Amino acid sequence: MNAAFLASANETRQKLPKLTQNQEVARLYRHALKTLSSWVIDRDVFNEEATALRARFDEAKGCSPAEATRLMKEARAEFFEATHPDPYCVPFMPGGSLFMRNPPIPLEICFPDGNYPADAPKVLLNPDMSVAKPETGKSAVGSVLVDFTKKEHGVK
Repeated sequence: MNAAFLASANETRQKLPKLTQNQEVARLYRHALKTLSSWVIDRDVFNEEATALRARFDEAKGCSPAEATRLMKEARAEFFEATHPDPYCVPFMPGGSLFMRNPPIPLEICFPDGNYPADAPKVLLNPDMSVAKPETGKSAVGSVLVDFTKKEHGVK
């Protein structure tokens, strides 16, 4: 890529919002719980481990900013080491066992004359079977790229 392209791309790229310390801790806690759910199958064991994880977060509550920064760095390193190689995925999402198993047939194929029945669905569906809404950015009209390594989809 040449310098002009990189310069224009950097101008249009949105900057990530600066998160507060509380938001960073909340995100780390949520990601830790999701990672824990990938490792632990039994719900009783998960509840015990989640309670222990919550206790670890609660005991560091109210510490000094310098100590909080150190604890966050250590927690991120521990989280990186504990990341599951094949994280749990909801079955109907990209990478799941039910993903696009029985996609609905387009109405144009079912009714080539355009005479749709009154009870026919009037919404378009994304590959994850959620309703396609252009205003939310989740509109998979047209070609869809599915990245199975990250287990997500994006509109081409």
